[in-house]
Amino acid sequence: MTENRAVQQKSVRRNRVAAAACLAAALVAVGVVGTQSATADGTERNAAHPAPAAAPATAAAQSAATAKPDTTATGLGSAALVQSEDQVRQGLAPVGATVALTGRQGLSACSGEETMRDLTKGRATAYASVTWTFATEGLLIESAASAPTGPVAATWEQQLVALVEDCRHEPAGHWYYGAAHTLTAAGGTAHWYPSYNGDGAASGGVAVLRSGTRVALVELTGPAASVEGLTTAALKRLAS
Repeated sequence: MTENRAVQQKSVRRNRVAAAACLAAALVAVGVVGTQSATADGTERNAAHPAPAAAPATAAAQSAATAKPDTTATGLGSAALVQSEDQVRQGLAPVGATVALTGRQGLSACSGEETMRDLTKGRATAYASVTWTFATEGLLIESAASAPTGPVAATWEQQLVALVEDCRHEPAGHWYYGAAHTLTAAGGTAHWYPSYNGDGAASGGVAVLRSGTRVALVELTGPAASVEGLTTAALKRLAS
């Protein structure tokens, strides 16, 4: 019974990875990325921004600037999430973002359909998440939550680390997370992991972040970039 459940969980994870890849490809193919941001009263608004299918890095960065998440929201807010300029500095070419404050975005490729709201059991004082798309394949996602106390944030951090560690040891031919690395910046702590595809080639990575009462998980799937650099930038944003 336990073995069957484990197989089902792994299947959900693999399906989510495939779905994410298809989503990114579809967004680029139609040339439109929806940007969803939150206003100060908690309502959501949407705007469409054209995304050239084959834009150079400089043009993609300019397009991403127009799709930059709104930073006027109260509570945790999208200003605490990774921004387009953070990615451009690491050689990425973001073209659009989808932002939400509900905590219902899937945490990572490893977690299947589990969300930050699931992990925190709805106890967070605020949530924020973003999904960034690129001119080519791949996604960058981040989910954050604000805990009522520091000890609660530390517990959530441990749960997120355990979730990621669960995908460090996979059968041959499957993607997996590599060894853990720890860094500190802006008074916060992060645990980041490179990820590898089924052929053993580096392909993005994932990081668990905590700054004070804020925790987050950020993951890059697809394009090559410095996971350590992205993690450092994301941690500084979370601490802001």
